[in-house]
Amino acid sequence: MVARVQHISTHRALVVEDNEHVCYMLEFLLTRAGYDVNAVTNGRDAQAAIETLEPVDVVVLDLMLPYVSGYQLISEVRAHPDWQHVPIVIVSGKVMEHDIVKALDLGANDYVTKPFRPEELLARLRRIVADHERIGVGG
Repeated sequence: MVARVQHISTHRALVVEDNEHVCYMLEFLLTRAGYDVNAVTNGRDAQAAIETLEPVDVVVLDLMLPYVSGYQLISEVRAHPDWQHVPIVIVSGKVMEHDIVKALDLGANDYVTKPFRPEELLARLRRIVADHERIGVGG
């Protein structure tokens, strides 16, 4: 199920996070920062969102998800013709170097470990979205 939070915004985000408290915190943080947020809590719902929603400006993605892993979702986003250029920021409790390298090698644009610092995450999102707009890739 896709939870929708309405906000007057020019940027849209897809949040994929299975922990309800963290998901709520990310939704709140991004909405307060002016994002229009779609949030899902498992990999299957993320796949459905990617297939049914217009591409967003950024995906905020956990790696450890029910049904479909975040790693698999990175690959699916990068293989989807409409979503392939959408920036992906990983927010994960996986802190080992090989996990971070794997996510980046699969196509993630940035990686933030949990517990994350809210203002740092927002700064990273601002930079990634601005860079994406500046170079004008994708749809």
